[in-house]
Amino acid sequence: MAPMKLYGWAVSPWMARVLVCLEEAGAEYELVPMSRSGGDHRQPEHLARNPFGEIPVLEDGDLTLYQSRAIARHILRKYKPELLRSDNLQESAMVDVWVDVDAHQLEPIIRPVVFNVIIKPFTGSDCDQDLVDESIEKLKKTLEVYEARLSTSKYLAGDFVSLADLTHFSFMRYFMATQYAEVVEAYPHVKAWWEALLARPSVKKVMAGMPPDFGFGSGNIP
Repeated sequence: MAPMKLYGWAVSPWMARVLVCLEEAGAEYELVPMSRSGGDHRQPEHLARNPFGEIPVLEDGDLTLYQSRAIARHILRKYKPELLRSDNLQESAMVDVWVDVDAHQLEPIIRPVVFNVIIKPFTGSDCDQDLVDESIEKLKKTLEVYEARLSTSKYLAGDFVSLADLTHFSFMRYFMATQYAEVVEAYPHVKAWWEALLARPSVKKVMAGMPPDFGFGSGNIP
């Protein structure tokens, strides 16, 4: 069977979410690099894969998928269902809860910090410091919930690593490259959880392709 194809640029946090799952699963795949600056994602051939003109896109035989969390779930269902805890109703429900917490609570808070602090200075745009400050205050409240949860279990869904943890890596990688990383480090259980994620071989491999400045500093932007 031909390897799966993953379309996109490796520095993207949404791509990273999928790449980490592919590496955790030990799946055979081909990374098909695209150029965001070149507008590859707006070309007809890519719009045929994803009508929203976004990345990542996964081709698995005659199945074409977009949306990073949906792709991640497909990969793990196929190759490593234990990371979804599929055989345990209660544990799989907790995995789903914390995947959604990342999607609806944490990511919307740290994403504007990442864009304003890292990307905007390289694109000639002004940092919206008021938005950053507001986001950091929201983050502190949100991390109190994470700290409470991680004080009772090593990982978010329980005492086992799962998609609930892996899905957090992508945007946190960039947030932790900002001067606001100390906010996370102030919560000892959250800090320990993050360090455990960073120690995973899959995370190390994917992170190697994610320069903290998205490649702007070196000019190697996709």
